[in-house]
Amino acid sequence: MSPWGSLRKRDLSSVEEMDRVDCDPERLTRTYARFPVVNSLLSGWHKTYRHMIRPVLAAKGSASLLDIGCGSGDVARSLAAWARKDGFRLTVTAVDPDPRAFAFASKLPAMEGVTYRQAHSSQLVAEGLVFDFVISNHILHHLDAGQIAGVLRDSVSLSRGLVLHNDLKRSNLSYLLFMAGFWPLGPGSYIWGDGLVSIKRSYTAEELASTVPASWRVEANGPWHHLLVHEERAASEPGAENV
Repeated sequence: MSPWGSLRKRDLSSVEEMDRVDCDPERLTRTYARFPVVNSLLSGWHKTYRHMIRPVLAAKGSASLLDIGCGSGDVARSLAAWARKDGFRLTVTAVDPDPRAFAFASKLPAMEGVTYRQAHSSQLVAEGLVFDFVISNHILHHLDAGQIAGVLRDSVSLSRGLVLHNDLKRSNLSYLLFMAGFWPLGPGSYIWGDGLVSIKRSYTAEELASTVPASWRVEANGPWHHLLVHEERAASEPGAENV
């Protein structure tokens, strides 16, 4: 099947190799190790930090952040490092239910302000935890409708302010450019093949907007990503009681 035909609808049947419990552990480790390259080039988190996270830090001086489904932990580490460079303190809790992801991230050199846990978001809700920011990167396309609804509910419960779920945008162009540009990261890892499957499983803006409650909005995050945003309104803001 050509990529052009395969992208007309979301591909819900393909499974990323790294999501299989019996995938090659060495290839999986190399995949985690290469995630920082992919995210630094494509995911747009530095722009999101500057425009949406840093203003809150500038007002408060410090804040807490939860990264759901943190994978290799590189986004959590990047956000904490950018905040520290700007003179702020961002305390980051990065969670992933996959023991393999937790094992990889927890073996990285310790970084001040960053803590890793093997946990589902629902566990943190049960513990009564709340954070200034709740984020995720590239997890929505992995989830079915019920799982997305659960993560969004948990995100709102866990956040006292801003929730940002960053995910891939499905398009023919993104698929073909990833195919052509990221094959050097493929040998010995799952980056290339799973990246293409991820794009095929991802949403268009219209599909994502129709999947989530009305209190969420879908924003463009560069040419390759959507940012799913939820903001708690101040109690004095008109309409806040209806959010």
